[in-house]
Amino acid sequence: MSGDWLTAPAARPDPGCGAAAASRQAQLIKPPGALGRLETLAVRLAALQGKAFPAADRVHIAVFAGDHGVVAEGVAAFPQAVTAAMLPCFAHRVAAIGVLARQLGASLDIVNLGTAEPTPALDGVIDARIGSGTANFTRAPAMTGEQLTAALRQGRAAVERALAGSSQIFIGGEMGIGNSTAAAALACALLREEPEYLVGPGAGLDGAGIRRKTEVIRRALALHGGAASDPLEALRRLGGFEIAALTGAYLACAQSGLPALVDGFITGAAALAAVRINGATADWLIYGHRSAEPGHERILRALAAEPLLDLGLRLGEASGAAVAVPLLRLACALHRDMATFAEAGIRGNEQ
Repeated sequence: MSGDWLTAPAARPDPGCGAAAASRQAQLIKPPGALGRLETLAVRLAALQGKAFPAADRVHIAVFAGDHGVVAEGVAAFPQAVTAAMLPCFAHRVAAIGVLARQLGASLDIVNLGTAEPTPALDGVIDARIGSGTANFTRAPAMTGEQLTAALRQGRAAVERALAGSSQIFIGGEMGIGNSTAAAALACALLREEPEYLVGPGAGLDGAGIRRKTEVIRRALALHGGAASDPLEALRRLGGFEIAALTGAYLACAQSGLPALVDGFITGAAALAAVRINGATADWLIYGHRSAEPGHERILRALAAEPLLDLGLRLGEASGAAVAVPLLRLACALHRDMATFAEAGIRGNEQ
């Protein structure tokens, strides 16, 4: 595949704005460091946005949907028809991410990259079908090179829409029955880990289902053994349309200088792939929450990431990242609106 844009240089955070923000934090009417990670979050956003006073008011959320051929191996608690059935729920804003987007005043894109079940045209859903789900990766690569290219470009297109709306934060989400299997397989390949360390219940598998899922991934890794040396090839062989789109979105965010708030396990696997493809992407990724899916911890450790929240969430849809947005907004408000010691006429903070 032609992927020249994937390794284009990332934007660089502005160290001057970061330093100015850190200096302001040291002058606010509080003990140094008293607001903990809210302080460092404001300083980091200042550097990423190139502004002494960062903001998280304009948020763009893109949820990518796609099905997975590996579901034929009995790795999911629900049938693939659920993916298509959820699209109207997203479109009508009655799924969790729709409720959260409305509360946040965020723009929301829903992108159908390839459900197994046919779907009618829906207002509020972008039809960008690449196929009727991926291939069963225990028997063949999940995607062709052309499909991978198309999925990555759909991620970039979502970031372009965010930028056109002057968004300050991008959030990517996913929906696809079987995608925790694809994410675990991809993460195993990239991390060179055994599947039992990354496989979890997904949407509700019992112990027997988790063991079956583990063995399915083990078979897939044996089939595609050499793929791990190349993250793009690992993504093509073991990923999904929505995981590839998320990977493309994170790469495009870094290249465009748009901070991305990463959701949970599935998006974490995409973030890991993006960082392996282009290491400078890491600067532009903020991690919203720690998923209850056990493999997420391994991914976070590999990315040296410390999420903002730990609420036991495992829904996906970008919901955990959306829940973290108020923390970004509060960090920015405190940074902007608190008085300095000089402004408050308080002495004793002279350096």
